[in-house]
Amino acid sequence: MSTHPIATYKKSARLFALYQRLPRSKDKAISLTELMNVYGNNPNHYANERKNLENDLTSLNQIFNDVFHSDALMRLPAWGRNISGQTARFYIEPSFSIDVINEQTVFFWQMLDKYTANYLPTSFKQSISEKLAQLDRQDKTSFNQSRLGQWQNHLITLPSIVQAPKLDSDVLASIHQALLHNKQLQISYQNKWRNSPTIRVIYPKGLIFIDNMIYLTGFNPTSDHIGDNVLLKAHRNFAVNRIEAAEVTEQLVPDWVVRNAFTLENLRKLGKLELNNGLKIGLVLKVQKYACQHLYERPLSSTQTITVIDDTWNEVRATVANTQRLQDWLVSMSQLAVVIEPNELKAVILERLESGMKLYTK
Repeated sequence: MSTHPIATYKKSARLFALYQRLPRSKDKAISLTELMNVYGNNPNHYANERKNLENDLTSLNQIFNDVFHSDALMRLPAWGRNISGQTARFYIEPSFSIDVINEQTVFFWQMLDKYTANYLPTSFKQSISEKLAQLDRQDKTSFNQSRLGQWQNHLITLPSIVQAPKLDSDVLASIHQALLHNKQLQISYQNKWRNSPTIRVIYPKGLIFIDNMIYLTGFNPTSDHIGDNVLLKAHRNFAVNRIEAAEVTEQLVPDWVVRNAFTLENLRKLGKLELNNGLKIGLVLKVQKYACQHLYERPLSSTQTITVIDDTWNEVRATVANTQRLQDWLVSMSQLAVVIEPNELKAVILERLESGMKLYTK
């Protein structure tokens, strides 16, 4: 960025330089006097340059309104209000940016809007809808006439059987802040089996998206240890919708939390990011032939093999993680598939099916 005073540029360059210099938050709003430190430094022309600065800010605000249909350049007090006796301060709305608008950009947001229609909480979905509305205002006609724009009339997302839970935006904001600044987090957490929430401090690590649920993964406070396996015993996952309150503390998470051994990818490989009854198992199923077709299209793992047994049954072998979701899927297959191996998993599925049968045969 040039070190020359902004006042020495041509008007178009001055406006762009101002856009870059203005703060992006209300609490950092800056006055004309403060802006003059970067706008003009010639004491002989201070009065004229200050007046030009006022005019440039007005012009920049007009451009945002006319071109972007946005009130992104904020003034305190608001534009149009009398500022007699007050010091006007200025900032750019933090959510605003001068995006490159093209067919691909709008298509991405259109598809994101369609895909997440029934999978994200309402608060998340609203932010996507607002972004899409902003893009539509800027160039709606030309996009709708383009090849990519015509796709939106041919796509629909059907809702999940169970809808996404409600999330507290303040809780999410605290989680994001703690993760981005490596700070410890104090939460009020309501376990499903407790009558009242408990207050606890955790070392947050990241967020997990499973279907339409969001979980916060991290560690209970514990002392550093040379053995990673010892530290892994402090690992926990928390459903974000059951966090009733969250507050970022001033304490940083310990250095061991950011070890390579505890990256989200490694935690996933270790089976720590979802309910898990063991790591990897050699799964053997007997699956009805017509029901097996979708496993050709959507295999259980990269190691999956399918062998024809007879006209009715196929054998499916795959190395998979023995998760709660796997067990739920096997139960849902009920009369369409039988677990052959391992015996421990076969016993779990049989017990669940028998328990369900008892409810229907009473």
